[in-house]
Amino acid sequence: MENLRVNEDLNLLMKRRFEELEELKNRNVVTFAYNFDVTSDSKDIIANFSEDEKREVAIAGRIITLRRMGKASFAHIQDRAGKIQVYLKKDDLGDEYENFKLYDIGDIIGVEGFVFRTKMGEISVHATSLKLLTKSIRPIPVPKEIVDEEGNKVVYDQFSDKELRYRQRYLDLILNPEVKNVFITRSKIISAMRSFLDSKGILEVETPVLQTIYGGASARPFITHHNALDIPLYLRIADELYLKRLIVGGFDGVYEISKDFRNEGMDKTHNPEFTMMEVYVSYKDYIWMMSFVEEMIEHICHSVYGTDKFEIEGTVIDFKSPWKRVSMVDSLLKKTGVDFLTATDEQVLETAKKFGIDTEKLQSRGKIIDELFEITTQHELIQPTFVIDYPIATSPLAKKHRDKPGLVERFEGFVLGREICNAFSELNDPIDQRARFEDQLKQREQGDDEAQVIDEDFVRALEYGMPPTSGLGVGIDRLVMLLTDQPSIRDVILFPTMKPIK
Repeated sequence: MENLRVNEDLNLLMKRRFEELEELKNRNVVTFAYNFDVTSDSKDIIANFSEDEKREVAIAGRIITLRRMGKASFAHIQDRAGKIQVYLKKDDLGDEYENFKLYDIGDIIGVEGFVFRTKMGEISVHATSLKLLTKSIRPIPVPKEIVDEEGNKVVYDQFSDKELRYRQRYLDLILNPEVKNVFITRSKIISAMRSFLDSKGILEVETPVLQTIYGGASARPFITHHNALDIPLYLRIADELYLKRLIVGGFDGVYEISKDFRNEGMDKTHNPEFTMMEVYVSYKDYIWMMSFVEEMIEHICHSVYGTDKFEIEGTVIDFKSPWKRVSMVDSLLKKTGVDFLTATDEQVLETAKKFGIDTEKLQSRGKIIDELFEITTQHELIQPTFVIDYPIATSPLAKKHRDKPGLVERFEGFVLGREICNAFSELNDPIDQRARFEDQLKQREQGDDEAQVIDEDFVRALEYGMPPTSGLGVGIDRLVMLLTDQPSIRDVILFPTMKPIK
């Protein structure tokens, strides 16, 4: 019954707005304008206000509050930079003021006028010309604020339903300016990362999104079909194998900031469609790459915020280098009492069961070790930390450790228990690479549908010779979550994947 009443109220409000729209058209008012020349925004007007200057401005924005008082009215409009009050007077506007009586909250207007300070002390724009730019047909659920008897601010009718905000992001951005700021910051973070990579002489490239063979990670792909060729195609799960082909081809360093797609579950740190930065630099190893990551993150922090210290989820995080380094195998030995370099498969399974891991679901040795690390250790990595030197079973694309048999030269970066990057000394031995792929194939045959497939063309490329190379992948969404202190990946993706409403 409540939903029915809401729909009835909404229909009545929309009916009234359609009537207003028709009346405005009858008055020859353009209700959906073509353009408006904006010269200023709210932030600029307020920041540069002078009592001694009668500054002429032209602004445009959405009406978010409206107070009519006969021959004069006040409205607040929200523009690209914030909000500002507009003063409208019948004597100044004539017929435009009469038309204004048919305007609503949510309508987008253009105002020309001069800046002044009201008797209440608020910097405002005194309108000398008014133009309707867009008539809003659907009412916006503007929250109402009251102060209770104890002086507490109480907000009613707030657009606070998280799922609805994700589904109707356009409305979320209108009503919650802090959300808009998160995405502005996201853009700045990506721009700072791109400028850092460009400054190092690394070339930005583009590789295929649709691939005949997917690879570069352990994940299930999304599958589509190409009608003309009559073949299945896969949305890429990673950029790695194509970027390394370019290193074979003679580029010293390449990177790509792109969308990747993995057909997996969703939670606070996973979305099927996500943004990744991958970079590969020839003649470097994973030790060099750790310093590179530290320098890049510091550059981003200082470019966007001017500091490398942040309070995230109530904890002060310091991104200043050097970051702590810990061994994955040593950490697991301390937590489980098992040395996973020498442990038999039976010991690995027993340890997994001891810690409540479903060994039927996770059958491969590498995935069980990864899960044990996540359960026992990962949540304790609060300050920026590199976890280094992984067992070979966990990393089919990483180069064998030069000094420690059974390990690979790999690191992952963790902050607040979350992985934000993954890097290797890249495997460039085609014989070893083929053997790793064949081992992955055996795991697929045993039921692991996330094991990697053999990419014969990539192996062929390695056979021509790839120089020593270090590669890095950074999850952009997770990095933005940290640097904007957002609890969920959906809070940093403008349009996250959602189950359709029937």
